[in-house]
Amino acid sequence: MKKLTASIVKFPGSNCENETLEAVKYFNFDAYFISHKETVIDSDLVILPGGFSFGDYVSCGRIAKFSPVISSLKELIKRRKIFILGICNGFQILTEANILPGAILENIGGKFICDDVELTFLNKNFSLPIAHHQGRYYIDNFEDLKNYEIIKYKNNPNGSMANIAGLYDKKRYIMGLMPHPERNVITPFKSKDGKNIFEFIRNIIEKDFYGII
Repeated sequence: MKKLTASIVKFPGSNCENETLEAVKYFNFDAYFISHKETVIDSDLVILPGGFSFGDYVSCGRIAKFSPVISSLKELIKRRKIFILGICNGFQILTEANILPGAILENIGGKFICDDVELTFLNKNFSLPIAHHQGRYYIDNFEDLKNYEIIKYKNNPNGSMANIAGLYDKKRYIMGLMPHPERNVITPFKSKDGKNIFEFIRNIIEKDFYGII
């Protein structure tokens, strides 16, 4: 198995970086943390983890989008293949930075939701935990999603348009999702369905980046 590399970005207020690091290590990535101030990125996979970047004082991800690492990622996307994964707050940052389309708004009902949800992605069903107050996906024009694979809630918990729990840009290798796959990889709980997401990512990197079948 080829040794791939993964960078997990730490923002002030991130709180899921340790679980994320252990999850990608489980899949044999050489994984390490990088600062939100980082401008040099040399890895196959970059993950923006969950948490409350900069305290979410203005709005989720709205300050983090100005971090040097986000500017560097935008330039890197143009130059070479790199897989970017944004989980929960990371997904919010990706939409705020216009790296993924749409916006993440406050949940219908205005309450924080912490629960396990059923999802579908590429004809597979699985279960992952969610924990967010601002997780309702919104987009003005669904035509903007024509090049995206959609991760869908089976039972919409937060009012997201079209039951959207996450997006995968299959041309630029960018994924954002509100549920937390890193929490269901190495866990005492029964569900290990987070492995589905990381297996998918690893397979894409091996096949499309390095031609490994």
